[in-house]
Amino acid sequence: MEWLTEWKKLAWIAGLFLLFFYLPVGWERFDHAVLEALHLSRWYAREHVLLCLIPAFFIAGAIGVFVSQASVMKYLGAGANPLLAYGVASVSGTILAVCSCTVLPLFAGIYRMGAGLGPASAFLYSGPAINVLSIVLTARVLGLELGIARAVGAIGFSVVIGLLMALIFRKEEAAKAAARMALPAEEAGRPLWQTALYFAAMVGILVFANWGRPEQSAGLWADIYNAKWLVTSCCAAGLGIMLVLWFKLAWWKAALAALPVIALAVLLPEQPLLAFTAGSIGLSVITSTDKGETGDWFASSWDFAKQILPLLLFGVLIAGLLLGRVGEEGLIPSAWIAGAVGGNSLGANFFAAFAGAFMYFATLTEVPILQGLIGSGMGKGPALALLLAGPALSLPSMLVIRTVLGTKKTLVFVSLVIIMATISGVLFGALFG
Repeated sequence: MEWLTEWKKLAWIAGLFLLFFYLPVGWERFDHAVLEALHLSRWYAREHVLLCLIPAFFIAGAIGVFVSQASVMKYLGAGANPLLAYGVASVSGTILAVCSCTVLPLFAGIYRMGAGLGPASAFLYSGPAINVLSIVLTARVLGLELGIARAVGAIGFSVVIGLLMALIFRKEEAAKAAARMALPAEEAGRPLWQTALYFAAMVGILVFANWGRPEQSAGLWADIYNAKWLVTSCCAAGLGIMLVLWFKLAWWKAALAALPVIALAVLLPEQPLLAFTAGSIGLSVITSTDKGETGDWFASSWDFAKQILPLLLFGVLIAGLLLGRVGEEGLIPSAWIAGAVGGNSLGANFFAAFAGAFMYFATLTEVPILQGLIGSGMGKGPALALLLAGPALSLPSMLVIRTVLGTKKTLVFVSLVIIMATISGVLFGALFG
């Protein structure tokens, strides 16, 4: 079979050669699409890797180290109270307010720690889909009907998709649950309230560091936005204190990590990203060099980063090449998409759900995109279908989900999202179109 291996190598080399030989460099649309891919990747690296993914990696790593498998199975496992498990998973997005990529490390963390496929799938969908700010913005910009339909549909979707995933793969889940039940009981660690405060501090950093600017300059959302970095700093300071008091991290290490953060915050208050980056680097250094629990925490977080980050960046690059950024075009002309989602037909709803599932939407960007599409003739049904499928999925997120769930489960999950979004769009279009 050695000759077959050599022929495969030759095929790869020949394929790459032909790809570069016929590369359409000089074609205006291709050149622009390449630039859009690079622009989107740069924007993603600046806006999401530092502020979204790094905190999410640390949270996911903490789930693997500081949350017992027994606790995850008790509340989210296959044998957990379904009302509690699906209830918690289905409304998680109202707290997290993350995009389809940021939720992935958190999903991988709870799934690997023993969460049932159903509740984990509900969490995976609801995390980016049920975002209070985006639902409010949808109602304000696109109309109250779409805002309510999005909120109700997203919560219902997460539960139904989770239940269907658990039902379809019930034999595998039963075998996995039985194997985990045979594991010896874990010893109780620190008090639950300490672990809860520790996670609350990290979630606070993730949520407030990514708090978006509201349309209006006055009101509650605007007040929170104006204080976002102060609140983020308080959460970070609380996290540092907890690491010293409860996780036995040397106080001088925490102080060394905090000094550059404080200096940058004081000297360059108009560039908070620099202080945030210094804090992320400092936390990584002091935990990676520790031989205790915090060292295990960093190792677990780094494992998630190695697995997830390269796939996300590659997926964002491809998404930018094909679809471009908001207001720009990639290889696929936006006119094709706008023309395919006109009216409220079954085909228009399916195309909106399918296209939305592969597009990458940063938090809140789906609203201005839809505003433009509706202005170009998009029906209300396809608009809802895209709202229900788009924020919850993307090509980058699919690549990562496959590494966690496998190809078969990923295909079923994506198909369920697209089918349910299509059906919801058809019904909504018939009633309100």
